[in-house]
Amino acid sequence: MTIKGIGVDAVDIERFRTSLARTPSMRERLFTDEELAYVAPKIDPVRSLAARFAAREAVMKAMGLGLGAFGFHEVWVTRAQSGEPSLRVTGRAAELATERGITGWHLSITHTDLVAIAYVVAH
Repeated sequence: MTIKGIGVDAVDIERFRTSLARTPSMRERLFTDEELAYVAPKIDPVRSLAARFAAREAVMKAMGLGLGAFGFHEVWVTRAQSGEPSLRVTGRAAELATERGITGWHLSITHTDLVAIAYVVAH
């Protein structure tokens, strides 16, 4: 496996919470139905949403791209039965990855009460 890029992103959870409260439609613009369903039963879904947002940003960075290179619904976080997170990459994001020779992804996400972090390795 040859690493094609790495990306990391950190999201301030309270700032993200404020943005979501100020613009409620942001949830649907940023996240897939699958992601929203996953976080719905959580006591504080904002921490998990912030981690998922960080994952999208980390993917852009791993590909050497900036915000707006592809739509937010073209990259999302899914979870295996074991709980392991992984990335789904579709549409323009998948095209850009293919152009860069990227055939797969590794993802690690975490959050505390204050910050959500995502680390992505593109290979």
